[in-house]
Amino acid sequence: MILQVIGAFLGVVGMSIVIGVPKKLIIYSGFVGAFGWWVYLMMEVQYPKLIILQAFTATMVVSLISHICARLLKAPGTIFLIPGIMPMVPGAGMYRTAYYAFKGNSTVASYHLSQTVQIAGAIALAIFIMDSIFRIIQLKKQWNR
Repeated sequence: MILQVIGAFLGVVGMSIVIGVPKKLIIYSGFVGAFGWWVYLMMEVQYPKLIILQAFTATMVVSLISHICARLLKAPGTIFLIPGIMPMVPGAGMYRTAYYAFKGNSTVASYHLSQTVQIAGAIALAIFIMDSIFRIIQLKKQWNR
């Protein structure tokens, strides 16, 4: 498991370099992604068959930490969020969908496609929920002035 977290850290750092994250923030985005992947793995231990819940929970954590880092480091939250969710993105599901579709096994292909779309939806929903929470907090601060 530790090797997977280190791999996630290195993958997120690589993604951060590719998309042009400022050099002083690359390590932070790596830690955000590695921590998110650690949460994903912990959820996998607790709930081994609930892949969508694992992705949702890990993305909620990544989104929360991204918002916190954005405020503490005075940087846009997407600098931490976009590379940070990279380990949760269901690329293997899309590969399996295409693989089984080309092999002619449409039942297994549709299963993987359905699961991939559900995971992607859970990721998007988690980001939306956390962003909405932070916007509500921000609006309450403005109203209290």
